[in-house]
Amino acid sequence: MSTRTTLNTELFGRQVEFGYSETWVGYALFILRVVMGWTLFQGGVTKLVTYLDADPSNDWTAAGFLANAIPPGNPFADVFAAMAGNPVIDMLNMWGLTLTGLALILGAFVRWSAFWGAVMMLFYWAASLTGGLLAGLPVAHGWVVDDHLVYAALLFGLGAFGAGRILGLDAYLENMEFVKQNRWLSYVLG
Repeated sequence: MSTRTTLNTELFGRQVEFGYSETWVGYALFILRVVMGWTLFQGGVTKLVTYLDADPSNDWTAAGFLANAIPPGNPFADVFAAMAGNPVIDMLNMWGLTLTGLALILGAFVRWSAFWGAVMMLFYWAASLTGGLLAGLPVAHGWVVDDHLVYAALLFGLGAFGAGRILGLDAYLENMEFVKQNRWLSYVLG
């Protein structure tokens, strides 16, 4: 049964009020969490698999992208070029995508994972810039906003809602005695 609720809040100095269905919001948040989780998991695990195949010549690395594919005019080109070939960057990328995706799929530590997933997306967005602030922040596949900013905003929303509580492990974890005694953990769960 769908419950109709009214949200009353202030946004940007304006009072906002609207009705919504709690049931459909629940479905939407669950689907968005799992789909975003799969997107990140798939991106990470396909990179990670090359490290598990015992053929070092086939290992994925971000070096080629960081050294050669950063668009001309990117204000951070030198920073990204300095990261090229650094195995820590490769591991952070592979494991970050894989574990963030898995956490979202399972609904575990969603706020923590969504935060770090959004940070990754902001790095990817910065790597796609074709010019700086004075150039209007153009990106390789758009103007200011590209898919990375959309993903970052989606991750922010999932964390803000505590979407891990909707058919996720966070609902179970938050009822554990250890978590109840350490309420600060609610900032990483949800």
